[in-house]
Amino acid sequence: MITVVSDTHSRSGHELAGRTEEAVEEADVVVHAGDFLNGAALDAFEAVSDRLYGVYGNNATPDVRDRLPPERTFEVEGVRFVLTHGDDRGATGLSLLGRQQAADVVVFGHSHRHAVSEGEDVLLLNPGSHARPRGGVPTHAELRPTDGDAETDARLSGEIRHRDGSVVESFEIE
Repeated sequence: MITVVSDTHSRSGHELAGRTEEAVEEADVVVHAGDFLNGAALDAFEAVSDRLYGVYGNNATPDVRDRLPPERTFEVEGVRFVLTHGDDRGATGLSLLGRQQAADVVVFGHSHRHAVSEGEDVLLLNPGSHARPRGGVPTHAELRPTDGDAETDARLSGEIRHRDGSVVESFEIE
């Protein structure tokens, strides 16, 4: 499983709770779209994540900026991801970034609200904020490989989940 989170905004720890904490601990890969705030929050994620892909966000302190890039590209389960905090890009800019990096998915944060949409030739995924949802609900995303069903071209099935474990939205990555 791939667990996707963003916008922790903590000065001390990972701020994980409920299903989000379970998903991070169970994940083969954890993807964080930025705004850990400081090194202590990043350290806390590294302590509970076997494989963490992260970027810094607009509120990161210099110690986080020294340890993480502003964006990165990686591949998991045959799906190419580009990861950015997204604070300086709208949907068009995020789609363009995805196309430039030949990505299947652009993961971003910043707004603290979950969103899944089809950009130009790329899926745009914002998991929302698991800790500081700014008037919304605390959410994260869980991605799992599909079982190879011939009726679908999907390589990953995805869900936006509330901290209590309920599914907010389902989607597929082809």
